[in-house]
Amino acid sequence: MEHYIGIDIGSTATKCVAVDRGGNVLAQAVVPSGAGTRADVRAIDLLYGSFAGKREECAGTIATGYGRMLYAGADKQISEITCHAKGLHRILPEVRTIIDVGGQDLKAIIIDEMGMIEQFAMNDKCAAGTGRFLEVMCRVMNIELSEMSEYDSRAREICQISNTCTVFAESEVISKLAQGYAIEDIVAGIYDSIARKISGLVKRVGIRREVALTGGGGLNEGLVRALERHIGVNIQVPPQPQIIGALGAALLAAD
Repeated sequence: MEHYIGIDIGSTATKCVAVDRGGNVLAQAVVPSGAGTRADVRAIDLLYGSFAGKREECAGTIATGYGRMLYAGADKQISEITCHAKGLHRILPEVRTIIDVGGQDLKAIIIDEMGMIEQFAMNDKCAAGTGRFLEVMCRVMNIELSEMSEYDSRAREICQISNTCTVFAESEVISKLAQGYAIEDIVAGIYDSIARKISGLVKRVGIRREVALTGGGGLNEGLVRALERHIGVNIQVPPQPQIIGALGAALLAAD
């Protein structure tokens, strides 16, 4: 079975997608990045274990993401911005503003009706507004990242977290806990802080409807709610927001 592979090697997770020549998804895999066996190897192994394609039938592979230059099995490396635009336009062609919240960076991308990039902005020098920011805050509060949205839904008020810098925000959250603020309200404040950071980046490129959220941040309902408040529009989330970059890479390989 001839197929094409896109692999998105991120700081938090590595994602793989296989498509046929027509761009139809045949299989996908997501594995945590980190220590131990290389995540790209694990992701590719998991991918091939989930569909009938054979490795020798792969007609092209494109790598994207944080670690794309480290993957020796790629025919080409393409930026995450290009791949997210390609993948998202395939899933939600009406979207014109893409917000990508990854483990260690943020992207705001404007695309036209053909899915071509018109403008973009990135924040890749600071963890503020990223998945890493949320992970650090969860560690301080001794809760799981998967629990944050539920805490946020029970908040009575937004506890103001004035810092978007991860280091200073960590100290601020510790202080709020010591003062007796409810975890639910602190979580709401954390979401509000991260949404301020993201919305500032998005407003730099201009908000054009429709708007979608991709990356691991798209899995976080509390973050989506906070972003909608700050940006002032409804935000669409594709069914599997984590794989959009890998999907785009696979589609570009098929092209």
